[in-house]
Amino acid sequence: MPAFKYKALDEGGKSAAGVIDADSARDARARLRAQGLFAVEVRETEKGISLSTQVNLKALFRRVGTREIAVVTRQLATLLKAGLPLVRSLQAIEEQLGDSPFRPAIIEVREAVNRGVGLADALGKHPKIFTPLYVNMVRAGESAGALDVILDRLAVFNEKSLALQNKVRSAMVYPIFMAVIGVLAVGILLAFVVPTITKVFVETKQQLPGPTLALLAVSGFMKGYWWALAAAGAGAVFLFRRIVRRPAARLFADRLKLRLPVFGPLTRKMAVSRLARTLSILTASGVPILKAMGIVREVVGNEVLARALDGAGEAVGAGKSIAEPLAASGVFPPIVTHMIAVGETSGRLEEMLQNVADSYDGEVENSVVALVSLLEPAMIIALGGVVGFIVFAILMPIFEMNQMVQ
Repeated sequence: MPAFKYKALDEGGKSAAGVIDADSARDARARLRAQGLFAVEVRETEKGISLSTQVNLKALFRRVGTREIAVVTRQLATLLKAGLPLVRSLQAIEEQLGDSPFRPAIIEVREAVNRGVGLADALGKHPKIFTPLYVNMVRAGESAGALDVILDRLAVFNEKSLALQNKVRSAMVYPIFMAVIGVLAVGILLAFVVPTITKVFVETKQQLPGPTLALLAVSGFMKGYWWALAAAGAGAVFLFRRIVRRPAARLFADRLKLRLPVFGPLTRKMAVSRLARTLSILTASGVPILKAMGIVREVVGNEVLARALDGAGEAVGAGKSIAEPLAASGVFPPIVTHMIAVGETSGRLEEMLQNVADSYDGEVENSVVALVSLLEPAMIIALGGVVGFIVFAILMPIFEMNQMVQ
């Protein structure tokens, strides 16, 4: 279907512009009139380029991030609270987005809603942008007639998730930077500096000590086959990602993650925090508990915990509590299952889950800080050891030459 760029005026005389899919310019004007817009100019975009094609082309280079989704959700909630109709609110957001890759999706959502499609169904046509959690919460908000309240909760949820991610990333920037610089420095030393310095030893045909011979072997391999190392690394990453797509391999990898020293507890805390916060916001928004647990299973990010949720879902379907099967699985910390049990008994499950999420968010931050404080000296020691070995291996033949001269 061709796409048409338009300039129009709304009922209040305010100008509007955008892109609309239509079979012809006449059809585009009719669609604009149905939206309460009076077309001033309608012209077809380049032949063969439709709105869906524009979306796909932009997706190749730019993706809609969590931050953009959080901002748009907050804006939509604010506009609806102010009393603006949904279509007008979506149109205002569309104009605000400018040339963002998010804009074509919002245009399609607005047009679908204007044709009478529910907002949740319209959002569900863009699964790469709007998650099942997002779509189901919007559907619950539409059913309850409290869409603005649900969108506000979604905005808070996205903002908290984004804040935690940013804190973790910020804490890990320095160690990652040090690791990259260290690897590059050692690679340059081995591939270019060491061969130049040790060339004189080879030319004198001096009997070289073991450490120097080992250094020369590693240096020669790095210089001659660095491309093979890079290809092997890329191939290993590709192969690993293909393998872990299989359920058995993914289960094994996720179980291994939870058992790793230092990193295992951090992985568990992050997964529990994500689980508790997601389940809390879904149940508070009126999503049925079984459906909410099914959604949480997809966002928890660990197959071991996801299978424990499957068992809990079966128990709930049989009329039992959530806490007992989660405790029996042995993968959740006791404090989590006890707080869930208290929440079920007192009828405050959403509040208890929110408390669990807030508590574990704080523990994740503290764990990341502690991990970074351990990583930094460990990396310095490791890098110093490698450089020290290189220096030692180069100096040994020099000391032997001096002794021979004396």
